[in-house]
Amino acid sequence: MTRERFISEARACHGQLRRFLASLCGDAALADDIAQEALVRAYVMSDRFSGSFKAWLFRIAYNCFIDHLRRLPPPVVDLTAPEALHVAGNEDSDASFRHEDLKQALSRIPEKERAAIVLHYFEDLPIKDIAAIMDIPAGTVKYYLSVGRNHLKQHIRL
Repeated sequence: MTRERFISEARACHGQLRRFLASLCGDAALADDIAQEALVRAYVMSDRFSGSFKAWLFRIAYNCFIDHLRRLPPPVVDLTAPEALHVAGNEDSDASFRHEDLKQALSRIPEKERAAIVLHYFEDLPIKDIAAIMDIPAGTVKYYLSVGRNHLKQHIRL
């Protein structure tokens, strides 16, 4: 992969990558650090790239996030931060307020369920790409989505 192609591909999905990482860790600054680490790792390994660039980069970023969790005590997730989770579309303060329960509920479910739900419902990725990103079988992704939805239902105030 050429340097120019890498830069072009990375720019195309940088916002989605940052949003994904922010939804996992709840800290915009940490998400930026992990995204930067992922981009550096991806660039170094770009000669081994094949397939979907977005799925490949998200896999590297997910691994960077897991590495971060292993190095430090588990972070306190605060998905109420405005940049932590954006639902598609232009939002005003009323729309942001409507999603507050969802943000809080996401912060309370296990990391793997949260990752699967964010990748599937917010990043609109197919199950096979999520399986590649999380390095798990497609059936396990479906399980995390199912269990995660049930956990969300328990935490969302109706």
